[in-house]
Amino acid sequence: MIRSFLFVPGDSERKLEKATAVGADAMIVDLEDSVTAESRPRARELAREFATGMAGVWIRINPVDSSDALADLEAVIPAAPDGIVIPKPRSADDVMRVAVKLDELEDRHGLDAGRTRVLPLCTERPRALFALDSYVGSTPRLAGLTWGAEDLSAALGARTNRDESGNWLPPYELARSLCLVAAAAAEVPAFDTVYTDFRDLDGLARYASNAARDGFAGMLAIHPGQVEVINHAFSPRAEDVQRAERIVALFEENPGAGALGLDGEMIDRPHLIQAKRILALAADIKNRQ
Repeated sequence: MIRSFLFVPGDSERKLEKATAVGADAMIVDLEDSVTAESRPRARELAREFATGMAGVWIRINPVDSSDALADLEAVIPAAPDGIVIPKPRSADDVMRVAVKLDELEDRHGLDAGRTRVLPLCTERPRALFALDSYVGSTPRLAGLTWGAEDLSAALGARTNRDESGNWLPPYELARSLCLVAAAAAEVPAFDTVYTDFRDLDGLARYASNAARDGFAGMLAIHPGQVEVINHAFSPRAEDVQRAERIVALFEENPGAGALGLDGEMIDRPHLIQAKRILALAADIKNRQ
């Protein structure tokens, strides 16, 4: 289970080396926005070298309808990264195009079929907001959904995407909510977008805490200093784990019960499902330590 995805520019050996020591659950080596066109050939080489033998490495390729996407995939798949982050998809059809290419590349390089997961940035184009249900049942490679506001606001011609208090304006809160709902419909995790003010760790902590409250499984990070705050926000608290243990134990003691009382509150099957999620996440975090 991934709480934090740290973006790392694919053309910086120094930043790639630094990224391994900050405790991110996964790293996204970026070949898109943070890399200029003339730097991409070298960035592909660095990304391939970095991903080789390294767990938890994802690669953000260029948009599927660009001339760079195929070159990105051809360069990095031999290194067997954990997954591919797909920017600006118009719908799940673009993700399926990547999945078909991954089938071919995994076979060519002797990799286990289906091992490479995909994570679409599913809201970066306006038309994509009308196609989010297409991810339901799209591909077993789908590892989750995440969203972005910067490209969407540029496409809408907006002057800003946040209000004076730093909160998302309505179009972007809508995109965020639709990403969360679409991920639930597709039965995959949702990951909240980046908090761009990387110096404001208090603001990040509030934002990440709210994201965890709302149902996001984790969050994207744009700076190494954000990782610890994000990991903390998406880790269950000790009291949450204890309560989850009590809920699971209660249902085990009362098999077949639909609803039970706990501390004066009615507990039913949705509470049991959430309790099991909390315990699975806590166990996964413990196993990493």
